[in-house]
Amino acid sequence: MNLPRNILVPTDFSRHAEHALEYAVELAAKLDARIHLLNVVGLPIMGPELGFAVTPSMIDSVMEGNQKELDRLAGVYGTKAAFAPTQLRAGDARSVIEAVADEVKADLIIMGTHGRRGVSRMILGSVAESVVRTAPCPVLLVRAEVNP
Repeated sequence: MNLPRNILVPTDFSRHAEHALEYAVELAAKLDARIHLLNVVGLPIMGPELGFAVTPSMIDSVMEGNQKELDRLAGVYGTKAAFAPTQLRAGDARSVIEAVADEVKADLIIMGTHGRRGVSRMILGSVAESVVRTAPCPVLLVRAEVNP
């Protein structure tokens, strides 16, 4: 068995995702692995589903804000583990995570999960569940502490 050397950490900037990033940083430091931090801007933010026109400047603003947050996270945690350049993509999160895992030759994906159940999971779906089913490598789901 080979230990992970490239760890992909998708983030949506939620507390669940940051908890998973903290876990990934600790693990990467112990294994001398490299973290690939990824954020995916979903397609609905770019479409008419919002009920108002989305202008190119609005899209640029979202992309710029997300890139700044990725860079901030890499800066905060970069003193504890090695980070590859951050990646910001647009598209369906499930597909993009799988594609980036292939591109960076990820040995492991570590991501947070909201732990939704029942109707909310049916309505909102589960990116984490989909990634577990389709990822080209092992996936470790980290659930945020119930009482932080």
